Amino acid sequence: MKIDPERDILLSRLLPAPPALVWRCWTEPALFAEWYLPKPWQARDLVLEAWPGGRFAMTVAGPEGQEFPVTGSFLVAEPARRLVFTDLMDADFAPFDLPDTSLGPSFTAVVTLAPEGAGTRQISVARHRSAKDCAENRASGFEAGWQVTADQLAALVARL
Repeated sequence: MKIDPERDILLSRLLPAPPALVWRCWTEPALFAEWYLPKPWQARDLVLEAWPGGRFAMTVAGPEGQEFPVTGSFLVAEPARRLVFTDLMDADFAPFDLPDTSLGPSFTAVVTLAPEGAGTRQISVARHRSAKDCAENRASGFEAGWQVTADQLAALVARL
């Protein structure tokens, strides 16, 4: 995949677990909820239909009672290899007006898992509609948040 530094945010991380276990952490709601948002934020009411056109949805819950609905669609789901999802459309690839959730600009995420040594190389790319959207997410601390969640995912797979 060609990375556009103006519109894409990239995170590469070696995780201490095989791809099948990392895949489970991306696609099983109980596991996903353990790592996906920087603590003390939480993902609640999860729906993860990990197949092309399947729905993903959650309530992002903050430490001071904030709640933001997030919904979208899986575009690609290749078990233990690749997961692509977006909040730019709903299930079954249905476009929709994007709600203002105050969570920052929408994007499409491309997550690739590849065996590396005894672990998994996870490469995550957040692809934005514009350089402006990408810059807004960068300014909000998106990259730091992704690093925190990658740390939480690494800790989770290490203890499973």
